[in-house]
Amino acid sequence: MARAFGLMKNAKARALHFKRASLTWTLGMALLLLLSVVLVMRLAVSIFSLPVSTDPPKRNTAAERRLDEAASVGVHGRAAEFDGLGERKDQWIEVVSWEPRAAVYHNFLSKEECEYLIGLAKPHLAKSSVVDSTTGKSKDSGVRTSFGMFLARGKDKVVRAIEKRIADFTHLPVEHGEGLQILHYDIGQKYEPHFDYFMDEYNTKNGGQRMATVLISDVEEGGETIFPNAKVNHSSLPYYNELSECGKKGLSVKPKMGDAVLFWSMKPDATLDPSSLHGACPVIRGNKWAAPKWIRVHEYKKFKPT
Repeated sequence: MARAFGLMKNAKARALHFKRASLTWTLGMALLLLLSVVLVMRLAVSIFSLPVSTDPPKRNTAAERRLDEAASVGVHGRAAEFDGLGERKDQWIEVVSWEPRAAVYHNFLSKEECEYLIGLAKPHLAKSSVVDSTTGKSKDSGVRTSFGMFLARGKDKVVRAIEKRIADFTHLPVEHGEGLQILHYDIGQKYEPHFDYFMDEYNTKNGGQRMATVLISDVEEGGETIFPNAKVNHSSLPYYNELSECGKKGLSVKPKMGDAVLFWSMKPDATLDPSSLHGACPVIRGNKWAAPKWIRVHEYKKFKPT
């Protein structure tokens, strides 16, 4: 009996101890939860009580200057390269002939770039000449009635940007190009069909043969670039009825400000291409401005800076 009574007493003591421990744990958790609620409320009050200023933030000009400098540096750590004036419209390349190889790069130059080149040329225009196939020297001729001048290769940053664009278009090095020639044709002025490659040794000493030409031109009416020997059905051109009488005598490309015509005077096997015969039709209305760029087989040494 005494033993049973002792067991019952021990059981009651253990139950009482467990009840007290459970109560302590419950009170602890309640206090922890209450403390968390208080901390969240204080944080919320602190956020909503931050001072709000309507004044614009002070500018850190030194930091902004560094950001501007960083923005002007390319991915290789060099200053961002100048790529021309103004904004060009959508560009695309249109192949117009395979014999000769010829293509039009639409919107190759911006309007601002065209006007810039014209402004450079105007004070220096002189009667255009042709090359004497016997002596290799320049001479006056009735087959070419325009006025023009040459810009030294790499003359300024605008010219350099255009020359780099030509190199990218043709996949030929900038150093193989002659200086840009700027030409002006008045009403009635023209250039009879001719070849850009040379038949003499004198003119091929510097850079070798002319292998490609990039021509940029603009005029209101007439003045087409014509390829009389091109092996295409030129009468099927969608703009055939808009051409002048001269322009209807072969494959013709209508001048348009900013467009560039690329044609090759040599075939892929490095032989001269007689289908590259080309000319400039007479201007009917307005003034025609053109900028041919001749590209040689080898590096062309610069000369006569203007």
